[in-house]
Amino acid sequence: MYLKSLQVKQFKSYEEAQFEFISNINCIVGENGIGKTNLLDAIHFLSLTKSARGVADPLCIRHGDSFFMVQGSFIFQKAEHIPESETQITCAVQKGQKKSLLRDQKPYTRLADHIGNFPIVLMDPHDTDLVRDSSDTRRRFFDGVMAQLDRTFLENLIRYNRIVQQRNSLLKQFADSGQIDSVMLASYHEPLVILGEAINQARIIFLADFLPRFQAHYATLSDDREQVTIRLISTFEAGKLDEALLNSERQDLAAQRTTVGIHRDDFDFDINEFPLKKYGSQGQTKSFVVALKLAQFDALTAAKPRKPLLLLDDIFDKLDDRRIQRLIEMMAEDHFGQVFITDARPERTKSLLKNLRTKIQYIAL
Repeated sequence: MYLKSLQVKQFKSYEEAQFEFISNINCIVGENGIGKTNLLDAIHFLSLTKSARGVADPLCIRHGDSFFMVQGSFIFQKAEHIPESETQITCAVQKGQKKSLLRDQKPYTRLADHIGNFPIVLMDPHDTDLVRDSSDTRRRFFDGVMAQLDRTFLENLIRYNRIVQQRNSLLKQFADSGQIDSVMLASYHEPLVILGEAINQARIIFLADFLPRFQAHYATLSDDREQVTIRLISTFEAGKLDEALLNSERQDLAAQRTTVGIHRDDFDFDINEFPLKKYGSQGQTKSFVVALKLAQFDALTAAKPRKPLLLLDDIFDKLDDRRIQRLIEMMAEDHFGQVFITDARPERTKSLLKNLRTKIQYIAL
């Protein structure tokens, strides 16, 4: 699978533009602030129906306009000697209206049906936020990986989050009114337990598969100098969410929110049995997040009939020579499929990639 063409209209800094890509390496070069990252974000919309930056859809509309549209044509080849097929994806957002997503001009019934069909992995300078930020950031990353791998997980997560929001609203109503409806509160208990236990089990199974991939990449990046691991930290023991929810009910009423459940999970990042956030060096942190993204790529590749698109946004400025060289070695080994690289210094990119035998296209903005 590869993205053959992209059209953007009134998307972020673009009034209207069209791009053609090759199936190998596409280098998007130009001065800072000219729209390189915005172009990658448009590709991210085609794959995952949202901005990679967590920006609300209406804020992606170009200033002064009322809508944006991104449209791309993906090429598939199931096997050698089988003709290629082309699929067009269109994502559009109009102010005040529901987001529109179409495949070959036919709208999806649910956006969730699209997730995972066009896998994608993004590396960018914000990746170290996975280490520095709160549990929300780490949870979003792992849930995002799992959503591309497992449609049932995504559907369960959407339903679970909706129920938590409804329960939290009810808890706030109780606080405002000074009255508690125990029957209404109890109506949320069973679905939370069923969905929460399923999501918890899915995370445990996923991490068991993901961890060896991650550790192998980290060992390569660090010359196997340190031991690293990732641990799932939950507010309840697996199989005991029912009991934990009941025990936390008084605390939930006081806090006016659901204090126990998979929405409070965290993923601990450890190096040599100590927290990476507290004891890891800058280099160790960078190796950790690069290994996370490479493991994400491998997990998607193993589960999908096609390699994910790989977006590398401004990483040559942020990574040292060792980590850059490892990525280039993997490109030389054809480890990746279609790659998009942005850089404000085209001469640097050309120098780094000069020995690759694969096709490279440079797009100057």
